[in-house]
Amino acid sequence: MKGYVLDYVNENEFRKLERALKKYNMMAFKKLNFEYYPSIRNGKFIGEMVSSNKKNGTETYELKLPSDKLFAQIHGEVKLIYTIHKKQGVAMLETLTPEDILLEGHRSELTTYKGIMISKENASKDMFKIDLLNMIQGK
Repeated sequence: MKGYVLDYVNENEFRKLERALKKYNMMAFKKLNFEYYPSIRNGKFIGEMVSSNKKNGTETYELKLPSDKLFAQIHGEVKLIYTIHKKQGVAMLETLTPEDILLEGHRSELTTYKGIMISKENASKDMFKIDLLNMIQGK
């Protein structure tokens, strides 16, 4: 076997998330496309295994992508979630998280507050979190 084929659970949604990631976090997008995808194709499964199913021969992984520390504290870690189907030789790309902010960024331009993207739906909540974290850190 030469390697694994990358496939999608829902290609349209995944591509939207990828485009938003490219727009708002270029470093994570580059790592994903030029390091992580080739590694997965070659059979080197990176990230943390979160579940496995011996009967179906599948393993599910979560791979943390590089992102700003403050962004991760506000919106959550940027992660790729994928499942390996060993019998078929397929790596199913499931989703990129945090889905809500990435999909919102895909639909419309996001604004920033003190250098961090904020959601239009939860702008006051996000600004409060940013101010609170900055106050705790003494900035």
